[in-house]
Amino acid sequence: PNFALGAVLMIHLAKIAARYLDYAEIIELHHHLKVDSPSGTALSTARAMVAAKGKPFLSAEQKKAYASRGEQVEGIAIHSVRLPGLMAHQEVILGGPGQTLSIRHDTISRECFMPGVILAVKKVVGHKGLIYGLDTLLGLEEKA
Repeated sequence: PNFALGAVLMIHLAKIAARYLDYAEIIELHHHLKVDSPSGTALSTARAMVAAKGKPFLSAEQKKAYASRGEQVEGIAIHSVRLPGLMAHQEVILGGPGQTLSIRHDTISRECFMPGVILAVKKVVGHKGLIYGLDTLLGLEEKA
């Protein structure tokens, strides 16, 4: 799970938008030392969007399949970039006839994770059972 509040809100908004737009792609950019690709946040965002939609997204028709189109997760292409100078960034782009919607989160420094960690620690004290994800602690899970 991601502890950046902005990233959690981005995923929540993407789940809402997923119900109304039939095409989606994700571009995630991270520092060059990150070993996984696509990122766990990108994969969980795609899966959450498909779950919220209730069916796979449509893929834009192309005459030829290209590896550069990204890893496919139920109709959502995920594009990964790894470069020095980046921290962590993710953009969800949804589309439909005549329109697109972009939802983006940028981690500029790791200090953005602390408010989420502190909130999680405060909320789980005295709680019984398993809680998974900051979205659950924020009360977003049931509202998506």
